[in-house]
Amino acid sequence: LLSLYVASDVTSIISLYFFGPSFVFLSRTAVFLESFFSSLLIPLLIPFLLRCAGEDYKKSPWFAASLGFLLVYFILLVVTQFSTAIYTFTEDNVYTRGPLYPILLIPPALSMLLNLILLACKSRKLSSRQRRAFLTFFIVPTICMLIQMSSYGLLLIVLGTSLAGLALFAFILTDLTEKTNLQAVENANQKASILVLQMRPHFIYNTLTSIYYLCEKDPGRAQQVILDFTNYLRRNFAAVSKEYTVPFTEELAHTRAYLSVEQSRYEDRLAIEYNIPHIHFHLPPLTLQPIVENAVKHGIRPKNILHIKIATGKEEDTTVITVEDSGPGFGQTDGARAASEEQASSGGQAAPQISALSIIGERLSLMCNGTLDIRPREGGGTVVEIKLP
Repeated sequence: LLSLYVASDVTSIISLYFFGPSFVFLSRTAVFLESFFSSLLIPLLIPFLLRCAGEDYKKSPWFAASLGFLLVYFILLVVTQFSTAIYTFTEDNVYTRGPLYPILLIPPALSMLLNLILLACKSRKLSSRQRRAFLTFFIVPTICMLIQMSSYGLLLIVLGTSLAGLALFAFILTDLTEKTNLQAVENANQKASILVLQMRPHFIYNTLTSIYYLCEKDPGRAQQVILDFTNYLRRNFAAVSKEYTVPFTEELAHTRAYLSVEQSRYEDRLAIEYNIPHIHFHLPPLTLQPIVENAVKHGIRPKNILHIKIATGKEEDTTVITVEDSGPGFGQTDGARAASEEQASSGGQAAPQISALSIIGERLSLMCNGTLDIRPREGGGTVVEIKLP
């Protein structure tokens, strides 16, 4: 409608200023369509405003009133074509306003006033950005229309309506983009939550079994494993409910709790090294711990020691986190067999290694514009590298 409005206005200007008396009908038609299309823009705002406020416009008295003003305006516009009281065109193709011209602008002005009242009534249900967008579209054309009532020359109302319409369109585009991004983040968080909630039953069984034997063999250590396991579970479920980035120290504590439990099971077969001089940054929850868990469950082997190194650092304005392991690496026979055994032992509920890491990469990208890279480790194993701007 905005495009048709502007096109009609441009046509009327060209016809009035550059064409001769034989183009009176074109000028009259262009001005009629210009006025009609502009009037249609105003009632369309009410359905959109009500939709943003979470209400249905179809049964709204506000929308019915706006359509009433539109009908009155259309009748006046039709009557104008057979009268000289509001505006007319001379035989020389000159546009002139009649003494009753302001009457034609009363219905659109009342419709705009109706929109302003509706905006005030529904403002609590709108965001600050939505309020600003609607206010701009209501006020700017209204001011231009009031000025236009007493002046010829540049059609301010066309310019004002066009700029206000473009501003409103920019808001709609921005709002939809943000909603799409938020939905993508929510979807990624839900996937991560599912991964957490699908904890491998055999991990719980083995941990509890280890605690059972430690109770008789080493009660003090059994208490520590119970504490570590409780801490791990608490942090695991707490991370599920968090929708924003968390301090790295929080993720690190979660990871340490997990590794403490695993070391109670594997003892000397699991060696952990930390090199983390840089800790003052944030990252999405459930980032570091699942990566380390992947390294353990796909890298541990009966007769070999699994070395895992967790490191952090800075490269200019970028934080770099690396998790290295000495396991078989991606695509290796032992790793594939371990993944297969893992899924079988968990009743088919464990997510594949690549799937878990891809979800982490997706959340890094959406929540903090980060990246995740997986590559073979020199000498065997895997390196997972995270970069956060």
